[in-house]
Amino acid sequence: MVFLLVVIYVAFIGLGVPDSLIGSAWPAIQNEMGIPIEAVSILTLLISGCTVLSSIFSARLLNKIGTAKVTAFSTALTAAALLGFSFATSFYFMIPLAIILGLGAGAVDSGLNNYVALHFKASHMNFLHCFYGVGVTLSPYLMAIALGNVGWRSGYRYAFYVQAGITLLMIVSLPLWNKSKSGEEAEEEKTVSLSLSQMAKKADVRLVWAVMLSTNAIEYACGVWGSTYLVTVKGFETKQGALALTVYYAGMSIGRFLSGLLSEKISTWKRIGIGSLIIAPAILIMILPLPGQAAVAGLFLIGLGNGSIYPNMIHLTPHNFGKEVSQSVMGTQIAFAYIGVMLAPPIVSLISRLLGMKVYPVLLAALYLIMIISLRCFIAQLKKQGRYDKNI
Repeated sequence: MVFLLVVIYVAFIGLGVPDSLIGSAWPAIQNEMGIPIEAVSILTLLISGCTVLSSIFSARLLNKIGTAKVTAFSTALTAAALLGFSFATSFYFMIPLAIILGLGAGAVDSGLNNYVALHFKASHMNFLHCFYGVGVTLSPYLMAIALGNVGWRSGYRYAFYVQAGITLLMIVSLPLWNKSKSGEEAEEEKTVSLSLSQMAKKADVRLVWAVMLSTNAIEYACGVWGSTYLVTVKGFETKQGALALTVYYAGMSIGRFLSGLLSEKISTWKRIGIGSLIIAPAILIMILPLPGQAAVAGLFLIGLGNGSIYPNMIHLTPHNFGKEVSQSVMGTQIAFAYIGVMLAPPIVSLISRLLGMKVYPVLLAALYLIMIISLRCFIAQLKKQGRYDKNI
């Protein structure tokens, strides 16, 4: 199981690599192609929308084909899309590539998360998402190097090389999944498939959807617009903005790493609470009229606090809803997380276009309030059902 766990960690690097590229590259893409700055929202909408679709239908696909094959194929899809972006000559060329990128992300995200939630400890879930943070930190760093030398297209090619290597590892490691899985575990993975309408009738499921939507909306609002905010409002150069975004994703990775280290000493629910508390002063720093370096520190702290919430909520899924329906609920949780990803950029785009980019930190504050209220209501619902265990 150790070698398989290493493979899963690397797979999550591959899941993270494409997610932060568009945000760090967009100022350069927009300038080169002469398109409106808010056009990035169309691409993120398509990527997220297709991820939502593949996540919702992931339970049946994973039961039929298996987590290993879905992971290998999906990683290959994202690699192909990244290579395609590097050759894009117009915005319209990017549209089908965004669709491919989104379809490749959803099923693998759902499948790997549920597999780890069922078979591994909370520390592994946090370290797993820490490796996702490695992926989303690596790609803006590679993009910053490319922007300083040969341009944004090479940044996408650098990311493709990483993703292609991970795809090869996924293919070579396919036999590991069969060797590492007992018959009992294989049967456990094939959970009951619930329809979306069945789950929508449950108050606890609706509330966890709201939590996942809002925490990921915060994450992606920072990832897509953080660099642009620093460039347009704080006077950063394009390369500096991309590097600052690396700091944000580094904060996310550190938050998840620390959460994993503390998993044996502090319960999952307490780690979620600590993470949510860190976000409040971070957003306040962003709102106050402080120098650009303070805004970068605020982004780092948002990543640090918010980064641990998603993996810990994911890990609690079998405990909160039962192992037999965990894959179905997991798929919809991730779907709603990506609905947050899908909605955040266009909402920020629309409001900032009307009121100016200076309003950006206030929008982050609004998303944070939605997340906190939803989280508290979800915990209250679990307590009502007798499912809440603060010591998990």
